[in-house]
Amino acid sequence: MTSPLIGLTFINAIVFGVQGNVMRVIGEGSILNSFLAGSAAGAVQTLVCAPMELAKTRMQLMGMGQKVKTRKQKDVKNSLDCLLKIYRKEGLRGCCRGMYLTLWRETPAFGVYFATYDIICQVLSPKDPNEHIGMLPLMFAGGMSGIASWMSTYPIDVIKSRIQADGAGGKNMYKGTLDCFVRSYQAEGWTVYTRGLNSTLIRAFPVNAATFTVVTLFLREMRPSQPVDATLSKPHLYEK
Repeated sequence: MTSPLIGLTFINAIVFGVQGNVMRVIGEGSILNSFLAGSAAGAVQTLVCAPMELAKTRMQLMGMGQKVKTRKQKDVKNSLDCLLKIYRKEGLRGCCRGMYLTLWRETPAFGVYFATYDIICQVLSPKDPNEHIGMLPLMFAGGMSGIASWMSTYPIDVIKSRIQADGAGGKNMYKGTLDCFVRSYQAEGWTVYTRGLNSTLIRAFPVNAATFTVVTLFLREMRPSQPVDATLSKPHLYEK
């Protein structure tokens, strides 16, 4: 559990850091700019997210399809150790399994993520520009942003997860992404691309409500003298 938490913290640092700095370059005041900055953040954090999710998937499925676990399988201690073992067995290509699918998922998803948050905060913001948006609207905006983000690219996540899990039991089922897409549809129909969506959305709301609220409140505390509004698309939130 510790390794995923550390990885998630690192990912959030990358996402909000990249998004803020890109907004400072391209300018505020546009939903399109919020989308572009979020997309850039999603693309950058893929370098960390993809290997971390690969390790998580392999560790969750470890031993499936085999009657007896070997000592080598039992000795996987954490995500880093899992990635090291994947590298020794499959090389660098194995560690990058699902990387481009993660890129396809994260790039538009984080664009939707920040654009949705910006739109909702603009709608719910007080009329007085010097007045902060309340905590409940912040949480609602963050939660809905997470839901919108997952709904926009969830089918890609289904295929990505299957590709990363492929071979965990010692046998590869799919020849590639297209083969996985076609065979999944042939076996289970279109509903396969929304499998697990409900539980994902239920989890996404509180997680992202907390994330956006904590980040926004932290920035307010760090810059109490500045008239900071609720949205994270304002470049001055990241100025030193």
